[in-house]
Amino acid sequence: MANILVVDDEERVALSIERSLQREYQVRVAYNGPDALRIARRSSPDLIILDIMMPGMDGLEVCRELRNDPILHDVPILFLTARGRIEDKIDGLEAGADDYLTKPFDVRELLLRVKAIVRRTADSTKVEDDVVDTISVGQLSLNCMNYQLITPEKTVLLTPVEFDLIYHMMSHPGQVFSGERLLREVWDYPSDTGSPDLVRMHIRNLRLKIEPHSSRPRYIVTVPRHGYTIATE
Repeated sequence: MANILVVDDEERVALSIERSLQREYQVRVAYNGPDALRIARRSSPDLIILDIMMPGMDGLEVCRELRNDPILHDVPILFLTARGRIEDKIDGLEAGADDYLTKPFDVRELLLRVKAIVRRTADSTKVEDDVVDTISVGQLSLNCMNYQLITPEKTVLLTPVEFDLIYHMMSHPGQVFSGERLLREVWDYPSDTGSPDLVRMHIRNLRLKIEPHSSRPRYIVTVPRHGYTIATE
C-alpha cells in the first residue's frame, strides 16, 4: 500500500483529504512545514500532497528542502494552492513540484491524479534497471543516472518530472507531442484529467534552463497547432 503524506495547515482540508485517500493508501498528515519534513524523512512517502500557503515555512520552502535531500529528492509532489495566477503555479513547478491543484478542487480529480502519480512512480521503479546510462538526440545528451541534461552551452540538473518529460520526448525522436498526449504518456493521466497548462509550464521551465534564448528555442521546438518535438539536428 502506497504511503502518502498530506501537508496543509487547514485541519479541515487535511482531514478531508485523509478520509478520501485512506481506503486505498496509508496516509499521514502534517500541519506545518517542519513537521512535514520530519515525517517525510522518517517515513519516506511515495507521494506528498503539499499546500503552498502555510504560515512560517511555506510549501515552496518545503519542496526545495525535499529536492535538496539526497534520499527524498525523487518523491513526487502535488501542490495544493489557493493561488490562481499562472506566475504562482510556475513558482511551484520551478521549486520542483510535479503537478498542482487549485483550491477549491474536486475530490474525484484529486483521486485520479493521486492514482496516476502513484502508478507512474511504481512503474518507473520496476523498469529502472533497464534504463540506459545516457540518451542523445541532436545536440542534447541526457544522463539517466544523475538527471543531468547536457547541451553545447551548459549542463543542467533536472527535477524528477522534468527528467521524465525530456526522457520520454528524447526516447521518441522525430515525434511531435501534444500537451494532451504528454499528460497521458508522461503523467499517466486519464483523458480529461490534468491541464495542458501543466505541460506548457514545464516546457517553459525546461527552455529557461537549457535554451540559449528561451524565446527562440532550438532544442525543444514548438510545432504550431500540434505540440512539441526535440530537434534532431
